[in-house]
Amino acid sequence: MTKVALVAGSTGLVGSHLIEILIKSPKYKKVISFVRRSSGVKHEKLDERIIPFDQMKLLPHEEIDDVFCCLGTTIKKAQTKEAFRKVDYEYPVQLGNLGKDHGAKQYMVISAIGASSGSPFFYSKVKGELEEDLIALYYPALHIFRPSLLLGERDEFRLGEKAGELFSRAISPVMIGRLKKYRSISGRQVAYGMYRAANGPDGERVTIHESDQIQQL
Repeated sequence: MTKVALVAGSTGLVGSHLIEILIKSPKYKKVISFVRRSSGVKHEKLDERIIPFDQMKLLPHEEIDDVFCCLGTTIKKAQTKEAFRKVDYEYPVQLGNLGKDHGAKQYMVISAIGASSGSPFFYSKVKGELEEDLIALYYPALHIFRPSLLLGERDEFRLGEKAGELFSRAISPVMIGRLKKYRSISGRQVAYGMYRAANGPDGERVTIHESDQIQQL
């Protein structure tokens, strides 16, 4: 049986790789992609819909199997905490509800290392609240991905992240044991991890994939 995937955030670092993987996979007959601007990707399987994320919706008859959420921003880019929360919390929860309403059985979402609703840090706190509210949706299978620093070419230059990337590459060989989960990881690896989790054997209702575990999927 081939499946239908719903993806949000497919023009980003992870999402762009994920779309490439999904449209090439024989496991998916259709990929619906919600974007705010065209990705430029053309494929017979890809149904790209350019919409504001606060207006995400599907046609009444459309059935979804797997939902992939690759949405995410930074405080600097969002400019306010409210705008950041909208992208990193409100939209992913809205997408989760939409998927459930259309029959989805699996939800794959990118969170962040250190996510905790009890964190004193705003970024980690928002990610933790997102995880808790997605768990409360009771998907038959929820896969939460907590990557460390993401490596790869972005469509925008971020000086701080580039410096962090160079530093992370330099110290990665000595990050062993408990420090392994803090090693940087490529956006492509995260995309493949999401794909493999969605098409692997049945497991727990909620699975959290730390950064070092994603590379093993």
